Amino acid sequence: MSGEKTIVRRLLERAGPTYAAEAGIRLADKPSPLYRLLVLSTLLSTRISSGIAVTAAKELAAGKLTTPRAMGEASWQDRVDALGRAHYKRYDEQTATALGSGAEMLLEQYSGDLRKLREEAGRDRDEIGRRLRKFSRVGPVGADIFCREAQVVWPELRPYLDKKALDGAKRVGLPQDAVKLARLVEDEDTALLAAALVRVALDRELARDVTGA
Repeated sequence: MSGEKTIVRRLLERAGPTYAAEAGIRLADKPSPLYRLLVLSTLLSTRISSGIAVTAAKELAAGKLTTPRAMGEASWQDRVDALGRAHYKRYDEQTATALGSGAEMLLEQYSGDLRKLREEAGRDRDEIGRRLRKFSRVGPVGADIFCREAQVVWPELRPYLDKKALDGAKRVGLPQDAVKLARLVEDEDTALLAAALVRVALDRELARDVTGA
């Protein structure tokens, strides 16, 4: 256990923060930060580097597209331009369309408030994921990303350590079991652990740095 604790400490120090924090989102159980997380999850779910996706999220926020109403009222070209400034290439036009339709769906079905999605899902983890997957270009990957990050404010999601996070655990020699992994950190750090595990799953050099190999 002490060896695992050491790896986890190094992991949190060297492979953090959460993707939401990296994108400048101060996550809270409030409509705007939750919506910004949904946008970030949409951007990250595409086959593009996480750094570019995070930069794209920042560009959209800089353009004040931080609510579904603002996103929906922005022109398609405004969204494309923001993504282009972040070099979010190849997928910029499709994603601009998806962000518009996702904003419209959120407004129509949940009055623009993801907390209503949570309540209508009965705070059930599986149902929350199922509803998230219905948003354009979110799908299973984006729903996993959202839930990994949102578990810091929606505790019923904990521990949300999906296959990608467990791949990271395997790479650095930690248990490939969500419950066992969660016991290695405080509850409020589970999202941070999840993000760090995903990063080492995607980056062999970072994993070697964490393990000292």
